Amino acid sequence: MSFIEPLSINITGSAVALPRVEGEHDGDYRSADGLIELWASHQYAKRTRRTLRVNLSKITSDPFKPAENVKVSTSFYVVFDIPPAGFTSAELLTMFTGSNTLFTATSNQMITKLLGGEA
Repeated sequence: MSFIEPLSINITGSAVALPRVEGEHDGDYRSADGLIELWASHQYAKRTRRTLRVNLSKITSDPFKPAENVKVSTSFYVVFDIPPAGFTSAELLTMFTGSNTLFTATSNQMITKLLGGEA
């Protein structure tokens, strides 16, 4: 089963379409220019790991050679690390919803502070 596509994400001020480009069980969705990517993956072992990851790339000047440009990238992950038994999907969703509410409260204040190095 896959997400409804194309996915749409707004990172740079306007919506960008992310059609599915790979993955039968895991999903890889990518912008036409390849600079924005979202992937969903599932790993099954002693614990199940469900990951949703956004990668953002851009071209910028090389700090060591300012006359040259380089491609740089950054990523953001959401990972659920789930034991084989004991939690339902509904319980995990309430954990995510509560965490997301905390993180985004007061204009994303907690994330802003985290990105500034606070803990």
